[in-house]
Amino acid sequence: MLGLLSNPGSFTRILGRSPIMNKKFVVRLSVEERGQLESLVTKGKAAARKLTRARILLKADCSSLGPAWSDEQISNALDLGAITVHRVRRSFVEGGLDGALVRRPVPRRPRMLDGEQEAHLIALACGSPPAGRCRGTLRLLADRLVELGHVDKVSHETIRRTLKKTS
Repeated sequence: MLGLLSNPGSFTRILGRSPIMNKKFVVRLSVEERGQLESLVTKGKAAARKLTRARILLKADCSSLGPAWSDEQISNALDLGAITVHRVRRSFVEGGLDGALVRRPVPRRPRMLDGEQEAHLIALACGSPPAGRCRGTLRLLADRLVELGHVDKVSHETIRRTLKKTS
């Protein structure tokens, strides 16, 4: 079982199914693209992920200059999972050379509190505690922020994160 975990591609072969059933994404590099990838790999002065993706594209190239290796051959030669090779093929076909080599930025979640709301929160947190208490809690701060009409709803965890960030 330990051998299966070291090579993720073999696990799917044992189950009897291949992660890539049909060759839907055929890589055909132009002469300029091929030259660009070869110079990138030859120099070796780029991120490891970018170099690996360049090597995959060079091996997968189905043009007259390329070797047109199968996903399995590429994954064995470069010691990768077959699904990785498939994803690089797909990203090249769908997004071109930059789509395959450059990592897409991960979309950030919008902030729950803007600057003005954060200022009100800090003022509440630094002010005196509620009546009958020696100190305020995160939940009390969240409830008070909603009560005052600064936000519609906010969780105590958002309050914690905001106060941690600003202190």
